[in-house]
Amino acid sequence: MKAQVNEIKITYKGGILAKDWQKLNSSFDTAHFIYENWDKDTIEVHETFKVLLLNNANKVKGVVELSRGGITGTLVDLRLLLAVIIKSLSVAIILTHNHPSGTLKPSSSDKQLTSKINKATALFDVKVLDHIIITPNADYFSFADEGLL
Repeated sequence: MKAQVNEIKITYKGGILAKDWQKLNSSFDTAHFIYENWDKDTIEVHETFKVLLLNNANKVKGVVELSRGGITGTLVDLRLLLAVIIKSLSVAIILTHNHPSGTLKPSSSDKQLTSKINKATALFDVKVLDHIIITPNADYFSFADEGLL
């Protein structure tokens, strides 16, 4: 008897052609892109952690919400992140989350998570280009700009 197994798929919604994907050239471009695509009804309510999946030309293939948490934090499962990166054939990623309080300073947990993700993705030759923290008033903090990557 042949064993049955489920197939896992990652889908792209929207039908945007690769030639039309948004290219990110700087942390400013990235923060603006992230803020414009964030749910403004929840940005002041709870933390959300998202990942931008990029191709080799730093064009955004897609955005994945990995977790939605409470007022002061959210948990990220590294296994889910790696599964999405590998299945989507992304070569680089940009991490992002919001601070509902408006504080731009990364917490020690933010720094530890970034380091952990950076080490794990390096094993798959996937680059973490940045980790951007955004606030409800569109301010941002870039780990790359501050030399924290």
